[in-house]
Amino acid sequence: MRKQYDFSKAKRGPVVKAPKGKTRITIRLDGDLLDWFKEQANAAGGGNYQSMINDALKEFVASRNEPLEEVVRRVVREELRKSGDHKRRRAA
Repeated sequence: MRKQYDFSKAKRGPVVKAPKGKTRITIRLDGDLLDWFKEQANAAGGGNYQSMINDALKEFVASRNEPLEEVVRRVVREELRKSGDHKRRRAA
């Protein structure tokens, strides 16, 4: 490493700008929550845990605007699908 660097033409700010539509922020999350997202990204063969957090937040916000009838229908479909998978495994 050099003993002295010239920063006279340096600019402040991030080296990589955030993509359009994205905003760089600092957020504090519980360690166990962050670990879970990192584990999920790793289990999926890599990827961006930050994008996974973003997607989870979007899904949560969308579900808050979803009419109760739609929520019930979605949950029933998911449970029926799980039940069908369970029955197929038992038959095998």
